[in-house]
Amino acid sequence: MTYVSGAFSRPVVTDPDSQSAVSFLGGLVRMRATAPDTDGAFAILEHEGERGYMSPLHLHDADEETFLVLDGTLRVEVGERVLSVGSGGLTLLPRGLAHGFVVTSPQARFLTLHTPAGFDRFVAEVGASPQDSATKPPPDPAELTRIAARHGIQIVGPPLLP
Repeated sequence: MTYVSGAFSRPVVTDPDSQSAVSFLGGLVRMRATAPDTDGAFAILEHEGERGYMSPLHLHDADEETFLVLDGTLRVEVGERVLSVGSGGLTLLPRGLAHGFVVTSPQARFLTLHTPAGFDRFVAEVGASPQDSATKPPPDPAELTRIAARHGIQIVGPPLLP
């Protein structure tokens, strides 16, 4: 079990101008709180994407992942279950459990919380600045799998179908 209380030592206040954003696998991800902000205790990312924005099936070796849907609907595949998670819905995913998501509404906005941090570094490495996203395509599946492995993420299947 991971506890975050008392895990970081100083207050941190950021605003959208100081938070980075990247184009990531077809969506926009805003880094609301990152490993350096929390001394590695957790990361909070805000995702925004249109219908079809998705992840491959994957699992995290070292972190739990929580999804909080702010607007829209996601289909979340976790283990053998396929769930529809709408606005206000929350999904808590333990480390080591294969999962993936796809946006099924016209658009969606959701937060992910990663405990401890680390996924934010993966997103930063794979992503491109929004201005460069047209000229820097996402990595091919084999390269994505190699990059993910360096960050303790195992890609175990193809992206979910919309």
